[in-house]
Amino acid sequence: MPFAIDPSAFAAFLALGAAAGILAGLLGVGGGLVLVAALAWLLPAQGVVPAEQAMHAALATSLASIVFTAMASARAHAKRGSVIWPTVAWMLPGVLLGGWLGSRMAVEVDGRWLRYGVAGYCLIAAAQMLLAKSKAGGDAARQPQGAGMTLAGGGIGLVSAFVGIGGGSMTVPLLTWLGVAPVRAVGSSSALGVFIGLASALGYALNAPAGALPQHAVGYVYLPAAIGVALASVLIAPLGARIAHAISGPALKRCFALFLLAVGTSLLW
Repeated sequence: MPFAIDPSAFAAFLALGAAAGILAGLLGVGGGLVLVAALAWLLPAQGVVPAEQAMHAALATSLASIVFTAMASARAHAKRGSVIWPTVAWMLPGVLLGGWLGSRMAVEVDGRWLRYGVAGYCLIAAAQMLLAKSKAGGDAARQPQGAGMTLAGGGIGLVSAFVGIGGGSMTVPLLTWLGVAPVRAVGSSSALGVFIGLASALGYALNAPAGALPQHAVGYVYLPAAIGVALASVLIAPLGARIAHAISGPALKRCFALFLLAVGTSLLW
C-alpha cells in the first residue's frame, strides 16, 4: 500500500518533534519522556497501532526519532566546544551495549509494566530535578574517563532503552556531579543520545515479533511518527542549544520537573 497518513496526524507528530527538540537542546533531558507519553496515547487514538502494542511502539518510535534530535543538538553544542569527546568515547561502548540489551529485554515485557516503568521514571526524574542543587560553575577542563565511565554508560543505555529516552536525565547529573561544567554536560549528553537512540531503536526494530505493528512500521518503530518528530526536532534543537548558552536554567528545570510529575501521574492512570 502507498505510504500515506492523515495530514492532521502528521502535524501532531511535527508538534511533538518541536517540543522534543527544544528540550533536547536546552536541557539535554526530557524530550524522550514527553514523546513516549504522547505517543502512547496518540498512536492508538489514531487507530494506527493496537492498544496492547502502544507502549512498545511509543518507546521504539521515540528512540528512533531521538537519533536525529540528539544529532542536531550535539552538532550545535559541538560548534560551541561543549562536547567532551574523550568522555563520550569512554562511555560509548557501554551505552551501545546497554541500549541494545535493554531493547531486546523490553520487547518481552508486557506493555502495562512498561507503562508503569516509564511513569515511575518520570516521577524519579522530576524529584531529582526539583531536589538537586544546581551547580553554576564546574571545571571547563574536566574530562572524566576510565572503565567506570564505560560501566556507567552501560547502565544509562539499559535504562534509556526501557523508558524511551536519550539518557540525558542520567548523563547530565552524573557529569555535573563529577565536576563537569553544566553546559558541557548537556552537550556531551546529546552526543551520547545519538548512540543510545540508534542501538535501542535497532533492538526494537529487529527483535519485535513478526507483524507486531500494521503497515508503515519496522518492527515496533512506526515510521510516520518517527519521521515527523525527527523533521521538526532537527530544525528546532539548535534553538534550544542557543538558549542553553544564553540563559540560566534552574527555574525552567523546576517548571519542567512539575510537568514530568503530571506526565508520570497521567501514565499511571
